[in-house]
Amino acid sequence: MRVSLWLPVLLLLALGAYLLPPRTPAAQAAPVTRTLPDPLPPEARALFEASRPATVQVESVNAAQNAAGIGTGFFVSAQGQVLTAYHVVSAGQLFQISTVSGKSYRARVTAYNAAADVALLSIEARGPFPYLKLTTRAPRVGETVLAIGNSGGDFLQPRRGQLTGLDATAARTDFPQGTLEMSAPLAPGDSGGPIIDGNGQAIGVVSYIRVDGTGRTRRSYAVPVVAGNVLVQGLLSGKKLDMAASGLELDLVHSGLTKPPGAIVSRVARGSPAAQAGLRGSQFDKSENLVGLGDIITSVNGRPVRNADEFLREVRGVGIGDPVRLGYVRGGKALETTVVLAAKSKVPDSGE
Repeated sequence: MRVSLWLPVLLLLALGAYLLPPRTPAAQAAPVTRTLPDPLPPEARALFEASRPATVQVESVNAAQNAAGIGTGFFVSAQGQVLTAYHVVSAGQLFQISTVSGKSYRARVTAYNAAADVALLSIEARGPFPYLKLTTRAPRVGETVLAIGNSGGDFLQPRRGQLTGLDATAARTDFPQGTLEMSAPLAPGDSGGPIIDGNGQAIGVVSYIRVDGTGRTRRSYAVPVVAGNVLVQGLLSGKKLDMAASGLELDLVHSGLTKPPGAIVSRVARGSPAAQAGLRGSQFDKSENLVGLGDIITSVNGRPVRNADEFLREVRGVGIGDPVRLGYVRGGKALETTVVLAAKSKVPDSGE
């Protein structure tokens, strides 16, 4: 195996981090409100003020683990249906919704689509509630968008950016594919929040970020939502769709550049199906600089793959409990293993 380590950039941690803060004891999960120092332009300020009442803080509590996490969501109906990211609520047992008006409500998960990383909650209270309309048009690269979220100790504060892509590829098999890519500076706590266009309509649900070696956000990603499309209709009809996951995170920077070419394993989640199958990720120093490449996956069920995209295409659609035979190269030696995919809700987050 050979790889050029003389690239100008060795690796931008293609970790596609979900934007849910580390789970903390439930007693420490109270929101803190502060105002961002940078003022918004008048048009953006008006859009934020009009949209903020329809956005909420989502607190997900796991009583068994005495832990809680904070995310974001937004009303999509006057009856109290809240759209958020699936990973915000997937490990929770109890859910509380807090609004800018100071009111809090209990909620329950009524539908989800794990592959798309979206979930629908219903408020246990009578409306009407202010809500955001979903877009009916296709988003455009270059347009300015507004996000509202709860990162950094803020409570429902704005972040602005531009759309830089419309069909992004995630580095992990259990992350949503075909997402909107943005320059908005999002961070843990913003997951599940709305991406709002200039018309005040929601065009996406915040899902994950990519960061560089310093931990700074380079790109943010949101699942596109369109009024009346299959995804939205499935949620509104109460469908609960889990997905298969391996626990693999891929290196998109060096993808296809090795000899032999293949999908490079960047990280493997502890206790995941990939870890149980013996796969190894890349090695990083304390500053998260790449010092050694992980396993190079060269085939899936006997079909050759030359890069991360081809690997993702091969495993997409594989069911929970199905075995996937992987050929890979480690230290120049060709090896083979079988990964039995598990339900996403049972697979830990990545990180070695």
